[in-house]
Amino acid sequence: MKASPTAVPAVFLDRDGVLITDSGYPHLEEHLVMIPGAADAVRRLNTLGYLVVIVTNQSGVGRGLFSEDQMQAFNALLVRRLAAKGARIGAVYACPFHDEAEDPKWRHPDHPDRKPNPGMILRAIAEHNIDPARSFLIGDRASDIEAARRAGLPGFLFDGPDLDRFVRDLLGG
Repeated sequence: MKASPTAVPAVFLDRDGVLITDSGYPHLEEHLVMIPGAADAVRRLNTLGYLVVIVTNQSGVGRGLFSEDQMQAFNALLVRRLAAKGARIGAVYACPFHDEAEDPKWRHPDHPDRKPNPGMILRAIAEHNIDPARSFLIGDRASDIEAARRAGLPGFLFDGPDLDRFVRDLLGG
């Protein structure tokens, strides 16, 4: 996939376990607890010219634990909280599909958007004129890294505790 001359580099971030603590299907305002250094990392990436894109599996919708509207409201709240600290998220992609979803609307044996499949990443690349050769993903699970690989991007496994320190070390300073 050849990028246009005006294509931008991007960093794809998983949500739970990378930007916010993974409390088990977070979807309420009180569940939104930022990972240390999350806002600083996003702001650093913005300053370096990266479009920051969230790509997150959200099977809690399919499992009936919360609604699609709640998921979207929670994601919007996260984007606003980061923006309040000068950290811009360019786009959010969420996949509520799951092979064991209660609601048939969300049941799919292997949805192309559900990581480790690369659908969310590939759509973002197409929709936001992203240069995959200058982009990468940070996730906290093997499925995140595999999704990056399938999309042709490097993937880096974050295991805490500070996202900004991780990004600084990754970018060499």
